Amino acid sequence: MFSSVTIPFGAKMLFNTATIKPGVDFDDVELALAEMCNVVKDTYGGDRGGFIAGQVFRFSGFVSSEGSLGAPGTAEQHIAIVTYWRSFEAHEKSHADKAFKEKFAALGRLCTDTMELGYDMLWQGEPEQAVCPP
Repeated sequence: MFSSVTIPFGAKMLFNTATIKPGVDFDDVELALAEMCNVVKDTYGGDRGGFIAGQVFRFSGFVSSEGSLGAPGTAEQHIAIVTYWRSFEAHEKSHADKAFKEKFAALGRLCTDTMELGYDMLWQGEPEQAVCPP
C-alpha cells in the first residue's frame, strides 16, 4: 500500500486537486480517499482497466517564493491526487463506473470543488550514478 512506483514512459497522468471544506475533519478525508483509492487499484489496475499507479498528497501550507512567479500567495487546504493510466479512455471508463462514482461522491461531499486535468508525458529521468575514480 505504501511503496514506490515505477511509471512507464508514455503513461497518461491525471492531476486532481480537491479543496477541503472548512471544518471538515481530515480523518474523514483520509478514510474517503483510502476507500476510493482501493477501488481504483483493485478494480481497474493493470489489464482490468489501465490503472498503473497513483499518489496522494496533502497540501503542507508551503508556498515557494523561489518557484512561484509573482508574489507568493496562499492556498486553501487541499489534496492532490496523481494517477497514471495507460490511456485517457481507460481513465474515463473507470470513472464512469458505478463503483468509482460512489467512492468519489463520498470524497466530494467533503470538498468545495475538485478539478482533474490530464497530461501527456514529455520527459522523465533520474540522476545518473556518479562514477568514482579508480
